[in-house]
This record gives sequence, C-alpha cells and structure tokens, in this order.
Amino acid sequence: MTHKLLRIITDSGKVKQVGYNRRAHERNFTFSTTCQGQSTMSETEERLFSIRPLESEDRNWVAHFLDKNWGSTKIVSRGQSYYGHLLPGFAAEMNDAPEDAQPAGLITYNIEGKDCEILTLDSNQAGLGIGSALLDMVKVVAKEDGCKRLWLVTTNDNMEALRFYQRRDWELVAIHRNALIAARKMKPQIPLVGKNEIPLRDEIELELKL
Repeated sequence: MTHKLLRIITDSGKVKQVGYNRRAHERNFTFSTTCQGQSTMSETEERLFSIRPLESEDRNWVAHFLDKNWGSTKIVSRGQSYYGHLLPGFAAEMNDAPEDAQPAGLITYNIEGKDCEILTLDSNQAGLGIGSALLDMVKVVAKEDGCKRLWLVTTNDNMEALRFYQRRDWELVAIHRNALIAARKMKPQIPLVGKNEIPLRDEIELELKL
C-alpha cells in the first residue's frame, strides 16, 4: 500500500453502502498511471485497476480473504468485535486479471454516528496506490454520510501501517496500553509476538478529520 493517490476517472452511477440503510452517491472508479507512477486522467493510458462496492455475493471470498490475512473473519477493535465479511466495504480489481482472480485489495469499515472506523485494509499489489485509493473511497462515503472523522486502531508492532497513515495526514491520538490482553479473550488467534519479533501489547489509535 503505497505512494501517490491515483486520480479518479468517474462515470455515472451511485456508490452502494452494503449493510446499512444510509444513502450515498454511487460511482464507478477506474484508475490509471504512467510507468513513472504519476497519476493521469488520460483515456489513452492503460487502466490498471477498478474499485467497486462489496455486494452480498462477495461474502464468501471476503471471508476466505480475512481468514488468510487476519486469521479469522472476526475483527476486534477497542473491545468490540465484528464479522468482517458482513461489513460494508470496497474491493479493488486489476483490469487485466482473469475473471476468477481474487481482488487485489479490500477495505471494510463501520459507520456509527459521526465516526467512520476502518476495520481492515489490505493490498496484494504494492506500489500501485491501491491502499490509498480504497481509503479515498471510504472517505467519500463517510463525508456523504455526515461523518466528521475516519479512525482506526493498529497494533504497536505495525510500523508499516503507522508510516502509511501518517504520510496521509492521519494523526496519532491515543495509545491503549495492554489492550490486546482483552482482545485475545475475544479473538484467541491474535499472536503474542508480532512483526520484527515485537511483543504485541497495545492498540494505537489514529484519526483523520473530515
């Protein structure tokens, strides 16, 4: 998940927010880039990937995706648990991929009141701006739903995530010390040791004001 946010080529339509009775404008998004990674709106450039809202028929592959990348469909954040395959979200698909190919990226989120929480964000294709584009899609929906901020938690070992979000103007707002002790009671699959052999202890909260 990296680098420049690619500019958006929009067509007519509205974004569907699956699982909620909230209204949002539907759009179809197609992304392209030059070989140097610079964004472009040119119709003549190769279109690399598209982003679409999740539908009910996506739940099976999303469940398998989360099992592989998150150890379970259960996502735990700040003492709350969610089944990620039932959440609204967006998938990124490579435009030259075979029809049976798994999407190249996935984001899931949950809106409560004026807050929109990012629960999961994954990209299987580094360097194309997929993670940034997925975040931008949720930002569009959150703003249209009247949200005042995006927020999320990551773990104390996840330096890549801390770098990714802070480079995109997210701010650290809290460190919830030893939060993973309680989280493991809800999701035993959470390991004791994380990336770079760092003990997994804390939840770090970040936010982006809208």
